[in-house]
Amino acid sequence: MEIKKETQVHSSGVPTQVQLEAINAQARAKMTAEQVYVFSLRLCDDQVDRDYERFDTAALPTLARMFIGKTGIVDHRWSSDSQVARIFAAEVVREEGVSYIKAWAYIRRGGNADEIIADIEAGIKKEVSVGCSMGFSKCSVCGGEYGICGHQKGESYDGQVCCAILQEPMDAYEFSFVAVPAQRSAGVIKGMGGKQMCLKELAENFGAQAEYRTLYKQAQLGIAYEKQLRSDVVRLCLSLELGVEEPVLRSVMDKAGAEELVKLKTALEARIREYMPVVTQLGLGNSKQETVESGFLI
Repeated sequence: MEIKKETQVHSSGVPTQVQLEAINAQARAKMTAEQVYVFSLRLCDDQVDRDYERFDTAALPTLARMFIGKTGIVDHRWSSDSQVARIFAAEVVREEGVSYIKAWAYIRRGGNADEIIADIEAGIKKEVSVGCSMGFSKCSVCGGEYGICGHQKGESYDGQVCCAILQEPMDAYEFSFVAVPAQRSAGVIKGMGGKQMCLKELAENFGAQAEYRTLYKQAQLGIAYEKQLRSDVVRLCLSLELGVEEPVLRSVMDKAGAEELVKLKTALEARIREYMPVVTQLGLGNSKQETVESGFLI
């Protein structure tokens, strides 16, 4: 199933009294219900998009509050001429296991705005992407900071496809009507605060692809080594019969770092040598020389 991080725009029309009060909280001049057109939209959700990114579910409530009062534009053109709407309410909605930000926006009727309204009603202007700033991007495979952990979005690791989980909302800029949401070619500016780039993108920009590939291979070896360390420690714990089940041991070891695992493995191996020393079947020090009857000698 193709998953899109895009707005589902629902036309509405005349605002309710409660909505009108929220709109007037944004407007400088008092607006009437006849002067504005309101519509709801799905800004963003917690599902993996075509860039192999997704918003952290826990970050959505904070991000929703940041979008209140922000402008709606076209094609992410940051100019006053492209402003067509403004958000006056937003909340997090959960449906069928998916959490998303549902927002309400308004457009002032009249002039060119009536064409925008007509396009919304006709279902032509439907897809929307968001512009925001996130403070941290977490790797879905290892839980570390994406861009320095060595994993790549869209690639599979032990059957798990890597994606970047966007956390710690810093600011919300705008939402924009676009033709194709959640793709760089469509001008999507959703991403990290300060337009930070991952290590692979930096290597491409500065012509350091060879160095990046070397670092990537070394990182993969390190990941494999750490994985083997965890398995070794779990095996040693089971050998000592500590009374702890294997799933519990693996869960504990998954939280330990490489240095901790090395120390733990060394201590466990020493304890096993103490409790279960290696004993040879044939002793060399207490050998007894056999006596042979001379009568049998030729």
